[in-house]
Amino acid sequence: MHVFGLTGGIASGKSTVAAVFRAEGVPVVDADELAREVVEPGQPALEAIVAAFGPEVLQADGTLDRKRVAAIVFADDEARARLNGIIHPAIAAASAARFARLAGEGHPLVCYDAALIVERGIVDAFRPLVVVAADPALQRARLVARDGASEAEAAARVAAQAPVEAKIAAADVVIHNDADLATLQTRAREALAEVRRRVAS
Repeated sequence: MHVFGLTGGIASGKSTVAAVFRAEGVPVVDADELAREVVEPGQPALEAIVAAFGPEVLQADGTLDRKRVAAIVFADDEARARLNGIIHPAIAAASAARFARLAGEGHPLVCYDAALIVERGIVDAFRPLVVVAADPALQRARLVARDGASEAEAAARVAAQAPVEAKIAAADVVIHNDADLATLQTRAREALAEVRRRVAS
């Protein structure tokens, strides 16, 4: 089984591309989904987060208060590093288990969809890497429309990730999301065909 990567900035259209890959028969392991699973009540990562940041990061029902955690770590590099030190190994273990299961099911090709493949320096583990690239102004506008973020919040969230140029520089295949939905879906299918060609050669 071959695992390739899919990444892109926030609100770049990455989820749409992942949906196309799924429709084309490629299983997608979503790092965001795993990030939610590893902090569910009873999971060791949640216990470690509470130990690191205090019980106030829990909601009344015992689940993680994501907004509270985000507020703590957003402006504090040391706190963010501490959180990442808990979450990233847990996601890595969960993704390894998911890959093993898919391999056992006989899938020849699997996509790992993760926002921070470039930032975390794990690009070479997921070649060929597909990057969905959108203009930062478009990303900011989508965040305002999609999440109800303010202009300042949208700008901060885009700025917190690696610039799109860095992701493109690391990419093997680039999908430019600068047109309509149908165009993006067509480009996603073309990108997948290129991934299959590279994996087969």
